[in-house]
Amino acid sequence: MSMTTEATRITLKNILYLTDFSEPSELALPFATAIAREYGGTVTALHVLAPPPYVYTTPEVTALSIEALEDSAQSEMDRVAARLVGVPHDTMILRGNVWQSLQDSIQKTSADLIVLGTHGRTGAQKLLLGSVAEEIFRRADIPVLTVGPNVKKGSHNAGRFYRILCAIDFTPQALAAAPYAISLAQENQARLILMYAAREVGSSHQLKAGELTVADAMHQLHDVVPEEAEFWCRPEAIVDYGDARERIVQVARERGADLIVMGVRNRPGRLGAATHLERSTAHNVVTRAECPVMTVRT
Repeated sequence: MSMTTEATRITLKNILYLTDFSEPSELALPFATAIAREYGGTVTALHVLAPPPYVYTTPEVTALSIEALEDSAQSEMDRVAARLVGVPHDTMILRGNVWQSLQDSIQKTSADLIVLGTHGRTGAQKLLLGSVAEEIFRRADIPVLTVGPNVKKGSHNAGRFYRILCAIDFTPQALAAAPYAISLAQENQARLILMYAAREVGSSHQLKAGELTVADAMHQLHDVVPEEAEFWCRPEAIVDYGDARERIVQVARERGADLIVMGVRNRPGRLGAATHLERSTAHNVVTRAECPVMTVRT
């Protein structure tokens, strides 16, 4: 029996595109529009206007500064809206905390997917520059498509996907991500690659408790695809050895993948606690991959 028993047809009707008007954000926009077209959906472009840095000044000067920021943001958002012509869309400019504003917008728009671009930076950066992007894909209850710093300009294939790599380690998070990879492969008539990154076996060739043999891993990879999808979806299954953070990126490059799909774990603790975990597999894949990465949290 297939390990994935629920129907794999995913609905991505409401796309929430988060932008700070930077080049990475611009690179992410074609993916938001292409997914909306494939699923007959709507794109809502959201910009969160951060308050200006605190300086001692008069209320009048502060008000003028805020007004100038709002005017600039509206001008940029008008430019984004012009690129969304032909796709049902809406735009929003909010003031305040990025995560809280995004959370409110997810509920307001009934969003099924967040799309954003990131510089992949960490530390005390503002808006979508890396650290906040990881907060988003670790805290959001819906999938997040992140266009990282190594995705080349002009390489978006008009936002379509032709080869989709789904990284599977058979955790609940990975199995929750698999239906999205399968559905996107169906919508795009794309080739689907299922990959399991195993620990390198030493000279003793002894597996630790819970580790899979190559045969078991291959069998379970094929079981990820439900029976109703088997008539059109015959994925390539790969068992690769090494550090998952490196091997996922390398296999995606070697196979010409234009989308990576993977599950992520939530990090308990205060908001942003996950953003400095440099050893995070998801963080490393997003910042090093040459294609967008869709993360799904459970």
